[in-house]
Amino acid sequence: MPFAPHFPVMLRTEDGVRIDAAHTPSTRTDVGIVMAHGFTGSWRERAARRIAHVLSEYGGVLAFDFRGHGRSGGETTVGDREILDVAAAVRHARVVGYSKIAVVGFSMGAAVAVRHAGLRGGVDAVAAVSGPARWYYRGTKPMRQVHWAIEQPFGRWAARVAKRTKIARGRWDPIPMPPHEAAALVSPAPLLIVHGDADMFFPLDHAHQLYDGAREPKELWIESGYGHAESAASPELIRRIGKWISSNFS
Repeated sequence: MPFAPHFPVMLRTEDGVRIDAAHTPSTRTDVGIVMAHGFTGSWRERAARRIAHVLSEYGGVLAFDFRGHGRSGGETTVGDREILDVAAAVRHARVVGYSKIAVVGFSMGAAVAVRHAGLRGGVDAVAAVSGPARWYYRGTKPMRQVHWAIEQPFGRWAARVAKRTKIARGRWDPIPMPPHEAAALVSPAPLLIVHGDADMFFPLDHAHQLYDGAREPKELWIESGYGHAESAASPELIRRIGKWISSNFS
């Protein structure tokens, strides 16, 4: 089955970074869904395109590559200045004419979606899928590998060559507000936290910490057998997320 047609979009952030994006229109013209991928991901990957296709049943989808990823400019700061990338996508969705905006983020994109909603606002619903609650987590082998890629020169080179991901050097200064603290600021927009019990990157305590940090309205879905982020997300799960968005915009 072919994916829904999409149209290329070029965005520019407040700090001047060029962001590569795509707009998938929907028959529902009042709802815009901004889709934020995970670390080393891209809207052009098949898993992301499949998700955008399913979500387009519930609203127009604006998918984009974070700074330092794919064809976007700049370098990734792995969750800090990426809130400016989401802000640019939300701003474009408003200009297109969507009156209600939901942001759906996966992994790093989930952390950014929560931080953007808490610190910048301007969105009407947030779904955080497979997201971390706190920074510097190294409790799983995949996350130790992620930190190696971020912190070591050879790791950054490998990420650039193998994943087309350009990682900024140096440490955060200052350290950005962690997602579980930003979650408290998302209300009154509804927040959905989705996490799999088979996630190899972040265990379930991250989902519970996010949920506990948030204020109502909030929901927590623990998905049996679900792994991590876009690659493991079934069409059925994405449709449920789409229906959750619709239920908040009825």
